[in-house]
Amino acid sequence: MPVRAWFPTHIYCEPLQKSGLARLNADLAEECRRLRDFDAAGRRWSAKNYPGGYTSYASMNELHRFSSTFAALEQKLLRHARSYAAALELDLRGRTVRLTDCWVNIMPPTAAHSLHLHPLSFISGTYYVATPAGCPGLKFEDPRLSRFMAAPPRLPGAKPAHRAHVTYPAKAGNVLLFESWLRHEVPANRVDAERISISFNFNWA
Repeated sequence: MPVRAWFPTHIYCEPLQKSGLARLNADLAEECRRLRDFDAAGRRWSAKNYPGGYTSYASMNELHRFSSTFAALEQKLLRHARSYAAALELDLRGRTVRLTDCWVNIMPPTAAHSLHLHPLSFISGTYYVATPAGCPGLKFEDPRLSRFMAAPPRLPGAKPAHRAHVTYPAKAGNVLLFESWLRHEVPANRVDAERISISFNFNWA
């Protein structure tokens, strides 16, 4: 082929573990809802910055340090983060990879999360706890989009790798990892049930 692909963007998606996901997610969902009831500061912040939804991002964003449930989840996520880093061929020899932030997101009907990225980390991701049928997935943006300038639009049937956006469906039990510089968003939840996820960042030293 005269045309070759360079500078790829890799996204990782894999079940957290091979079995026991239903019980784990039931326990996580219960703890996430209890956290929302307890976290008055988070509810106040969410009312201003996350309309219709709840996130502990600005109030309790190191849950793995305070909850045994989330500490156990940290160890499972770390295995996936290391596998992803190996696939990216990152040189982490002699380095420590650690989970720096971990927070809850609960999206009732109409809640959305606008386009953003995660500075000061190198791998970010989400774990899906509760995903009612029809709830929104995670939409990623081509990082070159602002540089397309005079480029014509893509053909309607263009391959997914050539499109400006790609959406990964939200599926309970799945871990989704991406490099932290990749912009992403969650469209509005259009179903009459709560979508629950746990987001997190990894750093290295």
